[in-house]
Amino acid sequence: MNDDKWGEIIDNIEEKFDVVDSGKETLENIPDAFIEFIVFDSPMGKLRLERKTSPRVLDTKALGAQKRTMGVGVEFVYSKDEFVKTLKAYKEEDGEWVPFEAEGLI
Repeated sequence: MNDDKWGEIIDNIEEKFDVVDSGKETLENIPDAFIEFIVFDSPMGKLRLERKTSPRVLDTKALGAQKRTMGVGVEFVYSKDEFVKTLKAYKEEDGEWVPFEAEGLI
């Protein structure tokens, strides 16, 4: 999802619904990655939209692999100039965020 489309979605939400929270969270385990989010009250209940921006994974390397055992971990090689942006939607049910398909919502 590109920046313009994300901006349009945020503007529409702010016009039509009561925004409860919004912000940006950095992801510690992925360099230059972050999540932008908005939480709002809708007729469906409380919803949360998240747009994750992270560098494209160029390669993966197994660490600590031996002949008879699986690798101990995986090292990712990230692009310095290509980013992947994904959108996820959640609905609050019994105090927990449950993912749902937001095709009709946006």
